[in-house]
Amino acid sequence: MQLPSPDAFSPLPVAILHQNGLMALLLSDIVEVSSRIAGTRKRTEKIAALVDLFAGAEEADVPIMVAMLSGAVRQGKIGIGYRAVSSIGAEPAATPAVTIVEVDEVFAVLADARGAGSQADRQNLLTDLFGRCTAPEQGFLKRLLVGGIRQGALEGVMTDAVAAAAGVPAATVRRALMMLPDLGRVAAVALAGGAGSLAGIGLKVLRPIQPMLAKTAASATAAVEAEGLSSVEWKLDGVRIQVHRAGSVVRIYTRNLNDVTERLADVAEVVLGFGSEQVVLDGEVMSLTADNEPRAFVETMSRFGTEHRDDEDAPVVPFFFDVLHEGGRDLIDLPLSARLGVLDVVVPAEYRVTRVITDQPDQAERTLMEARGEGHEGIMVKRLDSSYEAGRRGATWLKVKPVHTLDLVVLAVEWGSGRRQGWLSNIHLGARDAATGEFVMLGKTFKGMTDEMLEWQTERFLGLETHREGQVVYVHPEQVVEVAFDGIQASSRYSGGMALRFARVKSYRPDKPARDADTLDAVRAIFEE
Repeated sequence: MQLPSPDAFSPLPVAILHQNGLMALLLSDIVEVSSRIAGTRKRTEKIAALVDLFAGAEEADVPIMVAMLSGAVRQGKIGIGYRAVSSIGAEPAATPAVTIVEVDEVFAVLADARGAGSQADRQNLLTDLFGRCTAPEQGFLKRLLVGGIRQGALEGVMTDAVAAAAGVPAATVRRALMMLPDLGRVAAVALAGGAGSLAGIGLKVLRPIQPMLAKTAASATAAVEAEGLSSVEWKLDGVRIQVHRAGSVVRIYTRNLNDVTERLADVAEVVLGFGSEQVVLDGEVMSLTADNEPRAFVETMSRFGTEHRDDEDAPVVPFFFDVLHEGGRDLIDLPLSARLGVLDVVVPAEYRVTRVITDQPDQAERTLMEARGEGHEGIMVKRLDSSYEAGRRGATWLKVKPVHTLDLVVLAVEWGSGRRQGWLSNIHLGARDAATGEFVMLGKTFKGMTDEMLEWQTERFLGLETHREGQVVYVHPEQVVEVAFDGIQASSRYSGGMALRFARVKSYRPDKPARDADTLDAVRAIFEE
């Protein structure tokens, strides 16, 4: 792809921008508010700073500013890493003049860049952009591009700020965000049309919604005693999928809403055989042996790691446990019992997750043993009268796994020695502090890694590198890893006051975003137990 000349992004004269009140926000406005947010720990003050900014924003500004202040690039991954950013040597401008719309346009071009010579052109375009930015603006953009904006304007704070600026209940904004998982677009709708416009955002077939998540219970008995009459389901060690069908069109999404339809053509074919032509299903996909026994999770994930993998190399089977829409009717607000009734009509038994309906602890324990005996992770216990809380880790869904595991985020990696010389080996593990959005270190591990995994993680983490200190490579905190451990002990070594005992890698989870990693509160609950 031939990139435009940097001149194509020269700033418009300020007088033109001011005509008819169409003054786009300057990048300096975002930098100033980011600094204000970072300078306080008070949630109310963070929200107030954001509300002030919303008051002076044009409609086109809103999705961009929401993304930037949430620490994200609106276009997603644009192929600009730590090395590219650190090599930019442009002298800073004396005065601020760059608008956030201009920055967004540059990012859009960078995201689409492909082909020979594109790297040099991308670097030139970035250098031109940075040359028109002041020193504080350059610093902000560098942090933004490598994932270093974590000043506390997280989705929760930003959602409350949108609600306050639009004069609508926060619950109304959160509901719309569940149905349209793009906070920038939801914010634009809220500010333009208020509660009435937000109410018009519903579940739309072929547009994914955020999946409902589960909390952890110590045992099957404890889970059933907490939930009462429940659907007790086998917990498969597969990959979460959300499948939409509209007539002959099927779309398949992962839990972080990536479209993987092309990689799961065999799953799409299965769904085309179901009775309903308008349906949204929630489930898991997993790889099975010829005897229908579950293969290792990594074998299922191999289907998602290669652009053009032959289905015959890694056959997978879908298993569904919920239905969110059927025949033109949204079902998410109905109780689980009603949704399961629809599921049983739409999905053949061979493609449904095994379940029993019970409020008896002994029956739940037997179901757990049966699931483990068939090679599965454990069970899910779901209260039968619960609605589908999209995007939330609801208290009405509990997971029970006999072996302690946590989904943590890799914060840094150390170069190996001896047989592991030349590979990134020992990983630093962190849990998310829900109050601040920061990741708190809980320990390190190099156990459980195969040679294939070492090779993969070396390439992966060098691509996420932010900086180095000696043998330690610090990385942007986005890669989730499932870690098994024997226990949690008190520790003064780490700021969270806890450390994992005998941690070992079970598997990497590219299907999970960092925001869905286990929180420090979840770790503390296991520690206190």
